[in-house]
Amino acid sequence: MEDKLVTICPSELNGEVFITGAKNAVLRHLAASILSDGIICISNYPKDMLDIQVHEEMLTVLGKKVTPNEGIITIEGSVNTSNLVWEKRSIRNTLLILGALLTKTGEGRVPLPGGCSLGDRKYDIHVGLMEAMGAKVWQEDNYLCAKTEGRLKACNYTLPMRSTGATENSIIMASLAEGTSRIWNPHIRPEILDLIEFLRKMGAKISVNGQESIIIEGVKKLDREVYHSALSDNMQALTYLIAGGVAGKELLIHNFPFADLEIPLVFLRFSGLSYYQNGNDLIVRKCNPYPVDISTGPYPGINSDMQPLFAVWGALSQGTSTITDLRFVGRYGYAEEFAKMGVISAVDNNRLLIYGGNSIIGGQKVTALDLRAGAALLLLSLIADGPTTIDDFWMIERGYDSLKSTLEKLGVRIKY
Repeated sequence: MEDKLVTICPSELNGEVFITGAKNAVLRHLAASILSDGIICISNYPKDMLDIQVHEEMLTVLGKKVTPNEGIITIEGSVNTSNLVWEKRSIRNTLLILGALLTKTGEGRVPLPGGCSLGDRKYDIHVGLMEAMGAKVWQEDNYLCAKTEGRLKACNYTLPMRSTGATENSIIMASLAEGTSRIWNPHIRPEILDLIEFLRKMGAKISVNGQESIIIEGVKKLDREVYHSALSDNMQALTYLIAGGVAGKELLIHNFPFADLEIPLVFLRFSGLSYYQNGNDLIVRKCNPYPVDISTGPYPGINSDMQPLFAVWGALSQGTSTITDLRFVGRYGYAEEFAKMGVISAVDNNRLLIYGGNSIIGGQKVTALDLRAGAALLLLSLIADGPTTIDDFWMIERGYDSLKSTLEKLGVRIKY
């Protein structure tokens, strides 16, 4: 799996694609399911994403009964161990698994988080939260461990930065903690609100005061049956939107999350993208890209995951584009892979300058350094002047549901 080579031939996209549930929402639902012994059903479920499949296996190891089907998953039963013995690839979500195990059982042991290597992604904020709630936390070989005597205690905690993962973990842990917690400076974004809705269905008592704070009144148990539809994946949607803009004959995108992508859509419209909206569906055709000038930031702005996709747009424009990542400083490693395909760029004072308008060269072998950088290489491959071979293609499959079959239905010539 993890040495997969895939060749993409230049292709014109034509047809329709359905946006499934968001990876960064569903992974949180799976972690939060540890808090309940009841039946949980999640629809709009992206069962073919690799990170989702890893998490399903982790829940099974912990004792949960997991039944994934097309578009829906059912999770039942309780965990029978707090020790996640795991020798396969890890995922970033193990931090939330640890928070859920600690909250539910009083202790937890999970592999150190994996996921994409994006600059400085320490987990000290998560450790600080656990300690503030009365837990002892330590590292043991390649595992992160935590333990508390009795229930976690509520806390009044200010996040030092607007961290999505730390906000999610604080909500999960405080839901069963003793007392009322207030988390200041949270990162309020669609996936967070979706997690809150999910936990409320389980019986949690949570109120949100915008970006100021989240108040969680701890309860003794969360045992309600839950039927929840995951929100549409905005990163899938943005990827297919830009794909249609650079290589689309006519691409119809169903379940497009317009409200969640309001700011990125504004930037793309002013950079030459033209699309048509029909309810929750979107139609896009090939456009003439103009240069972009973006900086990443908290929701509703352009998040760090989006910037490699905007870099593709800049590479195809006539002129110079500027990208500044304020969250993960120096997240421009993909520029070296872009260069193999003829994209000229330079880094200046933490800004990536892309000198667009050059031909995209095919016949190259490039590497997907992380999930979204890999997706960006896939987009460039569609409009290169020859086939492109992408190494570590599994990286991309971590976050796109049924990727191979979806691309083939859209007319992409792809060889595994």
